[in-house]
Amino acid sequence: MKKFNIRKVLDGLTAASSSSSSSATAQPGSSRENDVIQETLQSEHFQLCKTVRHGFPYQPSSMAFDPVQKILAVGTQTGALRLFGCAGVECYCQHESGAAVIQLQFLINEGALVSALADDSIHLWNLRQKIPAILHSLKFSRERITYCHLPFQSKWLYIGTERGNIHIVNVESFTLSGYVIMWNKAIELSTKTHPGPVVHISDNPMDEGKLLIGYECGVVVLWDLKCKKADCRYNYDEAIHSVAWHHEGKQFVCSHSDGTLTTWNIRIPAKSAQIITPHGKQPKDGKKPEPCKPILKVEYKTTRAGDPFMVLSGGLSYDTVGRRACLTVMHGKSTTVLEMDYPIVDFLTLCETPYPNDFQEPYAVLVLLEKDLVLIDLGQIGYPIFENPYPLTIHESPVTCCEYFVDCPAELIPALYSVGSRQKRQGYSKKEWPISGGNWGQGTQSYPEIIITGHADGSIKFWDASALMLQVLYKLKTAKVFERARGKEEKANTEIVEEDPFAIQTLSWCPESRMLCVAGVSAHVIVYRFSKQEITTEVVQLLEVRMQCEFNCGDSPDPGGEQTPTLPTPGASSSPQESEPPTQPSTGSNSSDGPRDNIPCLQVRSSPLKQSPGYQVELVIQLVWVSGEPPQPITSLAINSSYGLVVFGNSNGLAVVDYLQKTLLLNMGTSELYSPSDPYQRQPRSPRRVRQPSGATCDSNDGSNTSEDRCKSPTSGSTSPCNSDDERKQKFIEKVKFKSRRFSKTVANDFAKMSRKISSSSEQKTDLDARDNSFTRSRSSSVTSIDRESREAISSFHFCESYPRKNDVAVGPCLLVGTTQGTVMMVALSLPPAGDQRLQQPIGISSCGSMVTLKGGILTMALLDATGALLPPPYEPWYDPNASDEEKEKSRRRRPASPTSSQEGPDPQFAVLCSEKQAKVLAMPSQTRIYKHNITETSFVLRADVVQMAGANCIACFCANGHIMTLSLPSLRPLLDVNYLPLTDMRIARTFCFSNLGQALYLTSPTEIQRITYSQETCDNRQEMLSELFTPVETPEAPNRGFFKGLFGGGAQSLDREDLFGETGAGKASRSLAQHIPGTGGMEGMKGAASGVVGDLARARIALDERGQKLGELEDRTAAMMASADSFSKHAHDMMLKYKDKKWYQL
Repeated sequence: MKKFNIRKVLDGLTAASSSSSSSATAQPGSSRENDVIQETLQSEHFQLCKTVRHGFPYQPSSMAFDPVQKILAVGTQTGALRLFGCAGVECYCQHESGAAVIQLQFLINEGALVSALADDSIHLWNLRQKIPAILHSLKFSRERITYCHLPFQSKWLYIGTERGNIHIVNVESFTLSGYVIMWNKAIELSTKTHPGPVVHISDNPMDEGKLLIGYECGVVVLWDLKCKKADCRYNYDEAIHSVAWHHEGKQFVCSHSDGTLTTWNIRIPAKSAQIITPHGKQPKDGKKPEPCKPILKVEYKTTRAGDPFMVLSGGLSYDTVGRRACLTVMHGKSTTVLEMDYPIVDFLTLCETPYPNDFQEPYAVLVLLEKDLVLIDLGQIGYPIFENPYPLTIHESPVTCCEYFVDCPAELIPALYSVGSRQKRQGYSKKEWPISGGNWGQGTQSYPEIIITGHADGSIKFWDASALMLQVLYKLKTAKVFERARGKEEKANTEIVEEDPFAIQTLSWCPESRMLCVAGVSAHVIVYRFSKQEITTEVVQLLEVRMQCEFNCGDSPDPGGEQTPTLPTPGASSSPQESEPPTQPSTGSNSSDGPRDNIPCLQVRSSPLKQSPGYQVELVIQLVWVSGEPPQPITSLAINSSYGLVVFGNSNGLAVVDYLQKTLLLNMGTSELYSPSDPYQRQPRSPRRVRQPSGATCDSNDGSNTSEDRCKSPTSGSTSPCNSDDERKQKFIEKVKFKSRRFSKTVANDFAKMSRKISSSSEQKTDLDARDNSFTRSRSSSVTSIDRESREAISSFHFCESYPRKNDVAVGPCLLVGTTQGTVMMVALSLPPAGDQRLQQPIGISSCGSMVTLKGGILTMALLDATGALLPPPYEPWYDPNASDEEKEKSRRRRPASPTSSQEGPDPQFAVLCSEKQAKVLAMPSQTRIYKHNITETSFVLRADVVQMAGANCIACFCANGHIMTLSLPSLRPLLDVNYLPLTDMRIARTFCFSNLGQALYLTSPTEIQRITYSQETCDNRQEMLSELFTPVETPEAPNRGFFKGLFGGGAQSLDREDLFGETGAGKASRSLAQHIPGTGGMEGMKGAASGVVGDLARARIALDERGQKLGELEDRTAAMMASADSFSKHAHDMMLKYKDKKWYQL
């Protein structure tokens, strides 16, 4: 195992500059000389593979349903194949060509599926294994495929082409038959034009020897397969889109491009039996109804006890402009129009029997929409829809951010489910979801997993992602906090985004305390607490923050030594009892005479807010406009329940808010965080000295307090390292400085305004160029900062218990701050004791300057202890804020006190820092670099996380060039480097995230989440974890024809297709017509079979039982036929005796 020696790292000497690893020299006599960290992670622990894909199939194009296995297949325009069974049974496959799937056909109850693609290829998929694979492929070279048909319990597949020909394929061997139906033989010889592509093929339900062929031009041909000629031809003036049979095989219905339905008797080809226009207006003078939009598909299903169902899509009149897509259900004399949310791609009527020659007994209609899957119950009045068990609502509003949490507290999922179950819609069908095939996987994963998605409409969804499944738990609507503009004229002109002003930009969640903080695109931050009780909030707590950053140092009132860069401009309450005269109106100015100022982008709700159980608003923070400039987007966010703090940053700087006291603690520019000892000699650029509104956050009972009392949070720090032995003196000095700054606000504002007028844009540019030239570090190349301005922005935060300064011997509350220029800075926090003092006494904040600089923007930061274990941020266990005081005290435990320094010296820690280009490990408190690794030179890291894996820790990185890498900790040894997915879409960069135990995910399309694993153990167990699609099920018994139908030939007529289409009867097909390509499913099928011997034995046993049962039924039928024959013979003999001696005229 790799051993890391931490001896001699506490003396503060500079580490060697090796790019892989190095150790600092030792301090003589150190008591920790023999401490070692054993790194247990090796490259053998890592392997990358996809696990499962969730969500709605992106750009669906076709679907099919197996009525016996109860499995649904959906094909997409990108060549993807999604298979669904019961809740939790999902599977994803992909055609290598990526061509659109134009049609799917199940081999019903055979565990196989045929797919036809737009590149004129057909493929046979084996579904009897957990990961379906292609067994055979056939690529047509001279004909374009337009339609396929596979009769039930047949191995011969009919393929219609654009030229109007029909070819026949043996699905067992995937070879072409020599039997071909040519278009010129199917149509009448007198026809002078080509009939167009084949749009429909089906065999007569009662006569397998008769094939119905529909051509686009409107011609339908009934072809006799045995005689190889056309029996009848049916002509109509309008183009055909689909054809449907009556189960008795005597009638069929065609849908046409003019919105009509024509019904034909097969024995009367001259004229249609009926022509109807379901949505056409019937003129009174008997003329033809007005033409309507094309009826794209029709299905004709019969019932034993009532009228048949006719289901069709399209056919609306042309005057319904702008109307949404509709599905029409015609049952008897009633016609019901069901309006859909999205355009209809395809629909299927689900029936009780798979046999086409029996009463169909339809019970539901499955409608595939462009962005949804709807199942309509035909058995209940009003046609309600079934409640969909699949996670197909990920894209209900576009996903804007995503976070993944693995191994969460066990009680979280039940808590979220309990509050989320009250949000479910009512009015669903009471029946069970009929697509119920397959079985769940038998995985050993038992840890809870939660995915959080933020959306463009301001909603946040919590998903249970445990055991490779996905189920929505709870939905939070953040837009409820704000007023909604009713019309364009009422829309505030302060919004910085025209569409989706409530969109979620980033979020921070503490699973242990259940505290949630979200940041939106309108520069707003909302803090939520979790409660199981419903409350009504009379006034939403609001805090307004004014963040700005001047490029020109001359804008600062006193850029010289008097200015203390790290002192904040504390948030003052805007309550009416403000003791200090404001320098500007408390309400922002937005008149036409001047620029917008002190105005938030959104208006917080003024009426009482009813908050259901779940996440409830604790505080709303809004950035305001500054002198006509909109607030900059929030780039980073963090919340800590133990400290009661929220910190957020953007390109102007950072702000720290105490959400317990509802006050602003710190608001400063990024450069002010640098200490005077900064090697780059940066001059401070501070926020303009203007009044900072903080919103009406104080209760009315606090009105008698002075502004100093209400503020409660002066800063107690300095940029230079301060002497911790004289804290009282330092606090006194800072208090004086704070008061003097408050009283000189007016002067500062006037000075800032004058300096802004004097300084020209050219001078600002010169100052910027000079500053940029003097600062030559590598700039961030992150995707989120492509169009970033030259100023330095905050890119990441990390709350921790660490050593704020190099000479400290005790850990304390700290905040690590990372910037887009690669600088990591430390901010020390001074917290009052827990309890009432925490709610009354101020919090001290002091910047300790920069620690280290990396190439590229900082992405993630973490701390390890002396043994290499991860030190998570402190947290407060969850308690219900609306519970009784006694229950609060029982469950509420504050953060433990910071450990005091020992006589032997400080306990060592290791700071893990990762940027877009490299990773570094520092020894704390000496802040000495002991390890460094250059992750990439030619690309940049999009996402990096410190994760737990196999009982140890590592850094997981995803680069823009598609590489996924992991580095050991603390030595930063490369453990995994796989070229997985080149960055082809900004969506991937925005949503990719790693989590513990080797799990990761990203949004692979606007509607789908792809989960992957980089754990060898998970890859090895994936086969067991995946669900099974195929389960042994007995095929339903064929309908009984009855004795007389069997005797006189009234039942269904069978056809020996093998004799007709086989090589002996039809000859060989042309080799140049199509090319056979063997698939890879054979070997994978063998592997799957090897792991499922028990299943094979069970199937064999079922087959034997089925055979024995059928033999017994055959004996019973034979005996019944013999009894019927005897009875018939007796009756015939009696009748003969009765009329034996009578003349013909006596009868």
